[in-house]
Amino acid sequence: MPSSVRSLSHPPPLDGIALLRHALTVAFPGRIAVVSSFGTESAVLLALVAEIAPATPVLFLETGQHFPETLAYRQQLAARLGLSDVRDITPDPAVLAQDDPAGQLWHFDPDACCARRKVAPLAAALAPFDAWVNGRKRFQAATRASLPLLEMASGKVKLNPLAAWDAARIAAEFAARALPAHPLAARGYRSIGCAPCTRATAPGEDARAGRWSGQIKTECGIHLPSRAPWPPMSPS
Repeated sequence: MPSSVRSLSHPPPLDGIALLRHALTVAFPGRIAVVSSFGTESAVLLALVAEIAPATPVLFLETGQHFPETLAYRQQLAARLGLSDVRDITPDPAVLAQDDPAGQLWHFDPDACCARRKVAPLAAALAPFDAWVNGRKRFQAATRASLPLLEMASGKVKLNPLAAWDAARIAAEFAARALPAHPLAARGYRSIGCAPCTRATAPGEDARAGRWSGQIKTECGIHLPSRAPWPPMSPS
């Protein structure tokens, strides 16, 4: 295991914020990116990144099918937090012209749509990096209940620094930092992806119940099961 990876977990285990700080400034400086959907909870992780290393590349998958509110929020947060390297990662136009010329692939084959608009573009964008950070949390859905703080995915270190945070801690951080809410949050959207495949959630539903509602699909494909290279770390 490379020394940069070992330093994230030995000894002692780092909590989520300390893990993020160590990864951005010690373990992988210049070789790590943050992937953000600019969704309802994204501002917390982005605010932490802005405090620690505001020049860290932030990758936003601009699929061409986002809510206008998400695109406006992306601009607002980047400016508000002082993030200086937010990159819009877009699908290959030639691929879309061949496989989804009418922009309706999501209706017939959502997995194929995600593969072309999210998975492949992100893989290409992450190629220069050794590690990446995302904002998934255990409370968001039953499928994420055992999410570790650290994973290996496609040969890269993948960090989930807020995995152990619950909804109350996220809300408290929003309030303490006076972070702006996503414009759709007040309308019941608790997890936001592309507009055609996202609905508001009802009380008592998982936060991600509004994603690909009525289908077996629960993930876009960029967060496929991967293996933790060390025992789960202590909750933050």
